[in-house]
Amino acid sequence: MSGHSKWATIKRKKGKLDAERGKTFTKAIKEITIAARDGGGDPEGNPRLRTAILLAKGVNMPAENIKRAIQKGTGELPGVHYEEHTYEGYGPGGVALFIEVLTDNKNRTTAEIRHLLGKHGGRMGEGGCVAHMFDRKGFLTVEKGKIEEDRLIEVALDGGAEDVSSEEPDVFEVYTAPAEFYAVQKALEAAQIPIASAELSRIPQNTTPVGTQREAEQILRIMELLEDHDDVQKVWSNFDIPAEMLEKLSG
Repeated sequence: MSGHSKWATIKRKKGKLDAERGKTFTKAIKEITIAARDGGGDPEGNPRLRTAILLAKGVNMPAENIKRAIQKGTGELPGVHYEEHTYEGYGPGGVALFIEVLTDNKNRTTAEIRHLLGKHGGRMGEGGCVAHMFDRKGFLTVEKGKIEEDRLIEVALDGGAEDVSSEEPDVFEVYTAPAEFYAVQKALEAAQIPIASAELSRIPQNTTPVGTQREAEQILRIMELLEDHDDVQKVWSNFDIPAEMLEKLSG
């Protein structure tokens, strides 16, 4: 299974633990703040903010926390100034890594990510070295059992989606062109279809097979550490780990 789908599955399984550790709240607050800063505090007129609020509600963030994050973004409350940056690099076996961060100290974040990758068999690359390996797509998930597949397909495709996949055991996956992402999101909401997650994602054009058990352990460790880093908002990879390796890792 590709890095995008497999890591999305792993993240969903570990989501509750992440929320308990506070990592998910930290990332959600940063995204809301940036979205409000760049596009204003009204979710109806700011699609990025609507998505950020949706994700925050998905991890049960209190409404008061969401309100304060918006106010920090619009300047109504004092807050930290975050900057958006991306990093590109390679993991064990040459798998591609694309990392998006929000940080108040780029030098610190760059040094920490460089060290993290190097310590676990990866390396930082030049800007643009792997970006061309991914397609920018809208990506939404809907929990199975919350909606009939035929109904979801009808609403999603009518709203502008490119594809709906049922390959994952616990969720349907909806893919859109970037320009249609928010339209599809609104179509699902209007049809009262509960969205489990929504993001502008990066889908690998091709996958890179992971050749050894050691490499599989290293790449999953890198993904986990990057996800746990306070400044990292999103990380994508194109790894392809054979099922038998995953079974050994989970066992």
